[in-house]
Amino acid sequence: MKILVTGATGFVGSAVVRRLLRDGRQVRVLVRATSDRRNLQGLDVQIVEGDLTQAASLQRACDDCDALFHVAADYRLWAPVPEQLYQANVEGTRAILEAARQVGVPRIVYTSSVATLGIPGDGHPGDENTAVGLSDMIGHYKRSKFLAEELVRTFAAEGLPVVIVNPSTPIGPRDIKPTPTGRIVRDAIAGRLPAYVDTGLNVVHVDDVAEGHWLAFQHGVVGERYILGGQNLSLRELLVEIADIAGRAPPRWRLPHAVVMPVAHLAESWARLTGTQPIATVEEVRMSKKRMFFSSAKAERELGYAPGPVRRALEDAVTWFRQHQ
Repeated sequence: MKILVTGATGFVGSAVVRRLLRDGRQVRVLVRATSDRRNLQGLDVQIVEGDLTQAASLQRACDDCDALFHVAADYRLWAPVPEQLYQANVEGTRAILEAARQVGVPRIVYTSSVATLGIPGDGHPGDENTAVGLSDMIGHYKRSKFLAEELVRTFAAEGLPVVIVNPSTPIGPRDIKPTPTGRIVRDAIAGRLPAYVDTGLNVVHVDDVAEGHWLAFQHGVVGERYILGGQNLSLRELLVEIADIAGRAPPRWRLPHAVVMPVAHLAESWARLTGTQPIATVEEVRMSKKRMFFSSAKAERELGYAPGPVRRALEDAVTWFRQHQ
């Protein structure tokens, strides 16, 4: 079986590649000419250079493949040019799925996000059926992923054999950019987060997310979506756990959202002037007003998904960041 993986140089994508290789699959990866390929070093994969904006390269990459894992995404909660998020996440998804349809790829797994899902107002974890609409999406990243998932469901309704997975907040090794959550781990290790806001996340080891992708490929129902999550933690609980692993003092102060919001506005203004990444973004602060808790019960029930303890994810992340940052 030959499997194409997009986004293979990234955090989740490289974990998916490693999971497929462990099962003895032939893996082909679509990589841009300018991509950082450190996460592919030492892996027995076939590299095809191409881009989600180049249709010819996508058909060439999909040709003769028995499966496609479309993991690639532009995961930024702040971008100076928001249109880039829609180009990558929506139009890029359209292009790769159209290429897969043209060459007849028989099985596809699409990596969405819990960012597209609703969060109940009563504090209960969200699931695949929690009511939500585009107007509930905060920021361009979430809107772009919501529109992309709607597009994927349209392809599925038209007969494309695609299954959707919705990872929560992956943590672990090889977060080379790093992701927004990876920055939290990195900064907590360095002692740069003495305060926190009242929010929450569902945290999972990136390797468990990769395992969930493989299970969705094997057992997922076409057109259905499956949350691949782990443990629900408040941000303070997460930071205390990281501090314990890293041998740091835990954060002491809880900051009101109203205090953090002006800082985020100033950080974004400075980022536009300097071309750097803001230390906090308006979208992050707006999203943090809700605890982003989710349930993976459907994936556990229907796919056999069984995430491990979040402590292991955090230990692996701390070890990796200390060795590579």
